[in-house]
Amino acid sequence: MYVFTEKMIGITYHEDYNKYDLGVDHPLIGDKPKKTMDFLEEKNITKEIDIFKPTKATEEDLLRVHSKNYVDKVKQLSKTGGMLSFDTPAPKGIFEISRLAAGGTILCSEKLFKGYNIMINPLSGFHHASINFSSGFCFFNDIAIAAEYMKKKYNLKKIMIVDLDVHHANGTQEIFYDDPNVLNISIHQDGRTLYPGTGSIKKIGGNDAKGYNINIPLPPEVSNKSYLYAFDEIIPKIIKQFNPELLIYQCGVDTHHSDPLADLKVNHEIFYTLAEKMKKLSKMTCDKLLVLFGGGYNSQKSIISYYNIICGLLGKSKYIKEEELEDIHLEEVKEIIKEVKLNLNPFWEL
Repeated sequence: MYVFTEKMIGITYHEDYNKYDLGVDHPLIGDKPKKTMDFLEEKNITKEIDIFKPTKATEEDLLRVHSKNYVDKVKQLSKTGGMLSFDTPAPKGIFEISRLAAGGTILCSEKLFKGYNIMINPLSGFHHASINFSSGFCFFNDIAIAAEYMKKKYNLKKIMIVDLDVHHANGTQEIFYDDPNVLNISIHQDGRTLYPGTGSIKKIGGNDAKGYNINIPLPPEVSNKSYLYAFDEIIPKIIKQFNPELLIYQCGVDTHHSDPLADLKVNHEIFYTLAEKMKKLSKMTCDKLLVLFGGGYNSQKSIISYYNIICGLLGKSKYIKEEELEDIHLEEVKEIIKEVKLNLNPFWEL
């Protein structure tokens, strides 16, 4: 077990995070950040984490990633209300709240270069927002916004994103597809069975960035054993070889078996295990781990999963356990990983 310094871990939180609410009949309800912080306080975790209040990302920050037409569209919808896309209502005020979420991710990134080893943003991981379009409950891609901000401010050349949300990181993929300075890995439920319908193994990066976009699509109903096999066979080897200057961990918990929007079957315990693995991999490389909570649409179960993630980051053994569901897909997943490796072998030793 690692010995942690006093300033090892921090979290950003603002009461206005809870205004990121897409409606009572929508899967994304805005009270989850507050309920998460309340649960952490109940478990005496907040005493061990420094809490920082974020400010809004500037329009300049947004425009490093998104087109002006797109930013203006969100700004206008924020004044009138309306629909950004078929599944994403745009309530009044969402422009400011989305800027605040992105600002929280920027602040976390900054703190990692000012003495902190792990920083968490509980309203974050909006990976469906692309340059000129978004859906999937996302407005601005805070992952990319923070990455571009840090590239500009600190001249970073090696940023790595490990996205474990159940949905493919299609927006992040589009933004960085031709950028060899950003390595993007997404483990997700196969897009042929789930929104957004993307995330093919064959998508490995543009001409100048071959091998820097990695998709690992998993069949529905995969449970812990298969999921951890896929992670362990690819992620540690790539992280060690790439040796990032900043490691971004989008740890969406909508892979949990209770989630109403997806079909993977992992339990609460896996989130502790994955967080512990990501922390160790960060320690072996840059020691700068940006943790973005991402998706999770069973609010009560998501909060437990987020708690387990923080327990994994802190090395606390009193995480919440749950019976593991039967896994019948291990052989199928092994074949998928063989194909992933075959596609990536020209670029990485796997």
